[in-house]
Amino acid sequence: MKAITMNEYGGPDALRLTDLPDPKVAPGEVLIRVRAAGVNPVDWKLAAGGLDPIMETHFPLVPGWDVAGVVERVGFDVEEYAPGDEVFGYIRKDAAQLGAYAEYVSAHVRMLARKPAALSWEQAAGVPLAGLTAYQAIKRVGVGTGDTVLVHAAAGGVGSFAVQIAVALGARVIGTASARNHDFVRELGAEPVAYGPGLADRVAESAPEGIGAALDFVGGEEAVGTSLHLLDRPDRFASIVEAEAAEKGGHYVWVRPDPADLTALADLADAGKLTVPVTRVLPLAEAAQAWRLNAEGHTRGKLVLSVD
Repeated sequence: MKAITMNEYGGPDALRLTDLPDPKVAPGEVLIRVRAAGVNPVDWKLAAGGLDPIMETHFPLVPGWDVAGVVERVGFDVEEYAPGDEVFGYIRKDAAQLGAYAEYVSAHVRMLARKPAALSWEQAAGVPLAGLTAYQAIKRVGVGTGDTVLVHAAAGGVGSFAVQIAVALGARVIGTASARNHDFVRELGAEPVAYGPGLADRVAESAPEGIGAALDFVGGEEAVGTSLHLLDRPDRFASIVEAEAAEKGGHYVWVRPDPADLTALADLADAGKLTVPVTRVLPLAEAAQAWRLNAEGHTRGKLVLSVD
């Protein structure tokens, strides 16, 4: 199979399009013919050695944790899927080596769900990691009908999912964003407020009755401090960036593969309550360029690799 590989930790220039044997399919796994692979900051951070203290990494490394594709073959004990099934998933294995930037990837069924029919391959590949992160943070703080929720970085990759999920759950959402993204945040269903000094006052003005929950997808003292200042209960604050959130009574959320959560996201998409803006689709061979664009931090929607 064709795959993007790297032989040691490094940046975009270390990526190569190479030939590798097709992945083996262990019990409980399926082999997926990849149609599209999502690009996330954690992809190039892992490849640069950023997760080395906590995760085993083997070379040659095929990056990529987000996938959408078609089941090609199933392990001998798999009953959940059959060849031809369309799936998507967050392929995070115990050790990093054979990821989604390839023509084929193997994955355990606990990492997959059926692809939402309403989404294209590219859109579906943009959902798993960011969508699960948002969904699991929302579950952790118990967002529901009638809540007023503050979402930091509401126009970002994770924040844009969080806004839509919270709205679908019946919450009112106030989302922080730069002025150029305010219209986008409104389109998602949130009320935008600007970053910067005086944020707590602006949020309080928008929600004089107070906020019930807060979600931090950007990090920094402004997000953490403002959230905890405005909340009556620190256990209704979650951050995916600042581990200190847990020390202050909130939650530090690290995303996990979960087929039930993926299915919930697929159901929202098929119900028309979850959209996935894809900024750009590049061919697999241009993975290095996708990383450079992603690292710039200016893309509002998802970057996706198409695998022919």
